[in-house]
Amino acid sequence: MAINNEQAQVISCSKEVGVIVEAKEAQITTGPSEEEAADKIISDTVLSFPSHAILDLLSIGVCTRCIFRLFGVRGQIYSSSLLSPTIFAPLIQKSNGSDDEHSKGPPQESEFCSICLGILQFSFSKEKQNLVKSELINNVSEEIARFIKQEGHEIDSFSLEVSIPIILANERSVWLYLKKKYGSELWFEDKFHAEHVTVKDAFKLAITSSLETLLTAKSEISSSSRIRLNYTHSKASLNLESFVETDQNCKRRKTEDSVENADGANVKRGAECSEQSNGETDAAIQRSLSRLQDYAFCERFKSPPEKVKEPCKLEIICNRAPIYIGGRYLKYSRNVSQSRWLIDDERKGEASVEEIIGGNILPICRGNNYKFHAAGREDIDVRMLGSGRPFLVEIQNARHVPSEVSIGEMEEKINSLREKLVRVRNLQVLGSEGWTLMREGETEKQKQYAALVWISRPLEDEDLQTITSLMDMSILQKTPVRVLHRRSPLDREKIIHWMKIERIVGSQQYLLLHLCTEAGTYIKEFVHGDLGRTYPNLGSILKCRAEILQLDVTDVKMDCFN
Repeated sequence: MAINNEQAQVISCSKEVGVIVEAKEAQITTGPSEEEAADKIISDTVLSFPSHAILDLLSIGVCTRCIFRLFGVRGQIYSSSLLSPTIFAPLIQKSNGSDDEHSKGPPQESEFCSICLGILQFSFSKEKQNLVKSELINNVSEEIARFIKQEGHEIDSFSLEVSIPIILANERSVWLYLKKKYGSELWFEDKFHAEHVTVKDAFKLAITSSLETLLTAKSEISSSSRIRLNYTHSKASLNLESFVETDQNCKRRKTEDSVENADGANVKRGAECSEQSNGETDAAIQRSLSRLQDYAFCERFKSPPEKVKEPCKLEIICNRAPIYIGGRYLKYSRNVSQSRWLIDDERKGEASVEEIIGGNILPICRGNNYKFHAAGREDIDVRMLGSGRPFLVEIQNARHVPSEVSIGEMEEKINSLREKLVRVRNLQVLGSEGWTLMREGETEKQKQYAALVWISRPLEDEDLQTITSLMDMSILQKTPVRVLHRRSPLDREKIIHWMKIERIVGSQQYLLLHLCTEAGTYIKEFVHGDLGRTYPNLGSILKCRAEILQLDVTDVKMDCFN
């Protein structure tokens, strides 16, 4: 096809658009001329576009930023406030070759973009809220900043995540429409066979800078604070669901036709396919779309796509990765469980370590909820003494990360509770490394105990020597009878590292047993034998009956939180 000089200039300029935009930062100098240089880049870019195609795109409802995307324009240009329909006025005047009043009027966009559904026009609606429609980038940024403030989030950095409806069908419809009309023109072959900026990337380029300013926080991919924008559009979803259902029905018929079985088996196979279609992911839908040949696509989707009369609904979610408050706890009561304990909706014990610590930390961090993790556990009737047991409180979506001063106040608040059931020490704020540190040491830890024991005969001096002489003694423990309802029946080999007996003044059959064992040893069963399920045991060693009356954990030997 022959081209005139003007068309050749348009094609040449179009090829240079990417270079112009990529060189923007090199051309723009600091100071008052920066805005002027940016304006010139945009003006040059606009003049490089084929005016007849731009008019066509505007007439079918494509927004300004989507036009720039389709022509392969890259860079920070998407954050410019100049990208509105009026930017094309000079191009339209040039195409008309007229200076009359009609040609000077700005071209009109459809209400919402037929490709991006209004996302790059910064229009949206919210539940129980009127439509927000504007060409202003700050529209969305201010809505996000308002939400962050209302939710009470304190952030110094953020990562921006954007979820949008699948618009692949919209883009392809526009592409096929342009291909049919302009496929033989050089600008189409040059620009529309190259990869272009996605709606997500263009949106992020547009709002990130203003969002950083409003939040006084930097955008960082690795930030623990994530701002997620969920855009949904009912019409787009229905169209794709209808397409996927048709696609799945075709597959299902092929599958059922190939199965020779009873009628009931066929019905079941069809039901399974239906369940799978209901759970289609975005990636699966895109794969289904990509399989379609152009002619088949045009049979299922309109080209160009229908104009859009309503915008996407916007949901804003701000979420911080879990923070961990680590330390050690001591438990002074024999009627406090480690975690909340309910049986048939009836509480066991007067309180729990989990509730006392977590319930006081959560309000300070202003999180959604918490999880309590400890390096092992003691029974409700066992005290935790000595240096305490390492623990972590995992705070979900904390709005506030405590400072060292706040941590000190937190520790003092828990330790000054009137009941004095639990005490904490060495509290500190940790990242995920706290979890790793605690779990690495848990399997290797040793634990020390003090047990008040009764034996069926008087204690002899040689009993003290016998017990003291036993070092690193191996015992075999079957799962105790008292926990068989919730633990697997296993044989566990454990080590008793050392033991010693302390006499109780005025008593011949009561004694204090001090011992150090491998993690996971059942101490109560080691004393009384658990009907022979633990062997050897204290009773078998002393050749008498032995019963444990009270038990305290006196040390948990782990490096963390010391």
